[in-house]
Amino acid sequence: MTLTGDGRLRWTDGPQRSLTLEKQVLGFVVEGNKIRIRAVVDGRDEICCGGSAGSVVRKDFVFEPLSEDSKRLWCEKLRDFIDSFGRPKRLYIFVNPFGGKKIASKIFLDDVKPLLEDANIQFTVQETTQQLHAKEIVKGLDLSKYDGIVCVSGDGILVEVVNGLLEREDWNDAIKVPLGVVPAGTGNGMIKSLLDLVGEPCKASNAILAVIRGHKRLLDVATILQGLVADIDIESEKYRWMGSARIDFYALQRILYLRQYNGRVSFVPAPGFENHGEPSTYSEQNICNPIPSQQQPIKILQHGYQGPDVDLKNLEWRIINGPFVAVWLHNVPWGSENTMAAPDAKFSDGYLDLIIIKVCPKLALLSLLSNLNKGGHVKSPYVAYLKVKAFILEPGALTQEPNREGIIDCDGEVLARGKGTYQCDQKSLMSYDKLQITVDQGLATLFSPV
Repeated sequence: MTLTGDGRLRWTDGPQRSLTLEKQVLGFVVEGNKIRIRAVVDGRDEICCGGSAGSVVRKDFVFEPLSEDSKRLWCEKLRDFIDSFGRPKRLYIFVNPFGGKKIASKIFLDDVKPLLEDANIQFTVQETTQQLHAKEIVKGLDLSKYDGIVCVSGDGILVEVVNGLLEREDWNDAIKVPLGVVPAGTGNGMIKSLLDLVGEPCKASNAILAVIRGHKRLLDVATILQGLVADIDIESEKYRWMGSARIDFYALQRILYLRQYNGRVSFVPAPGFENHGEPSTYSEQNICNPIPSQQQPIKILQHGYQGPDVDLKNLEWRIINGPFVAVWLHNVPWGSENTMAAPDAKFSDGYLDLIIIKVCPKLALLSLLSNLNKGGHVKSPYVAYLKVKAFILEPGALTQEPNREGIIDCDGEVLARGKGTYQCDQKSLMSYDKLQITVDQGLATLFSPV
């Protein structure tokens, strides 16, 4: 066996005769006179061992150096090479046992833990027990003990972690802690977007390997959803036993009984999108001081992140009036594993992708939604798709039922429930009222396959 200068192990016998340290080698252990290499190989080459197309399979390779000095030198060179990749050595891991099909704990034990152990990564595991549990833990976590935080969950726990980091007094340093996601929820849009960058399927093994390898990328912080898909996401909770299929099932029900919402959206368009909407001006009315409601508005933080420093008054605002079927804001392409909501979205371009579905016939809406898996819906004449730097939502009531309102959510977690909505008697973080959204470019950091 030889170790080349570009980090490749080569040998002369057997069906596989090389491994790349950066991509395939996780770690190694010494066993007497032998060295055992812990690696992953392409599942297509290991069909007989449980592999499949697009998957990876754990595999060990054992070799025996010719002398004790040779063994010591091999260990030194292998360790130096692996350390040079900047991989994490200690991780804090959240497991949400209630998300999706409620199999996060099994995914951790079967797919995540073995690969972390092969890579000699130490980890602390915490199962979440209730909503906002992860956020509260992160707010008080000693981050100096860890090289990253991983969420074995859907996108909701990741949002909690980001909010927890930003509510700390040391938020400016805390938000730089790399974050990873392993798909175990209903939507899994963030990790789908990351793995899609390199054409890898959205599988737990691929996701945790992206963490182990230690590559990172920046992420813009800000997103909000409102309208049809928000209602589908939240109201379909009664069908949670169906897994991700519940969203498709409930979407069909909702198309048959289509809702349309009054309201308006104001936005600062990115360059090249100035032709959308009509000219407008910025007004702080009802943003800093929300209209009182039966629900308590979110508390103004006395410490922690206060939002991006943007002079909104002097920006070029535009406005689009309803009625709408749905309004989305995205900062990554995929909203779930089978929904490419914003095909042109970038992780850290400093803009949010705004998707507005206008009032349209039911058959047109069905055709539009059937193209969500490839992003083709944005070409529909009933869809406005643009990039924005800042955004204001003024949500309204249903056009058909003025006494009923909608739901505003962020990655499936409810921010506000309007009158007459699903579980509207439950306490929400915000009131169903005017909302302002701005984006902070590259504020957070993600573990990424590239």
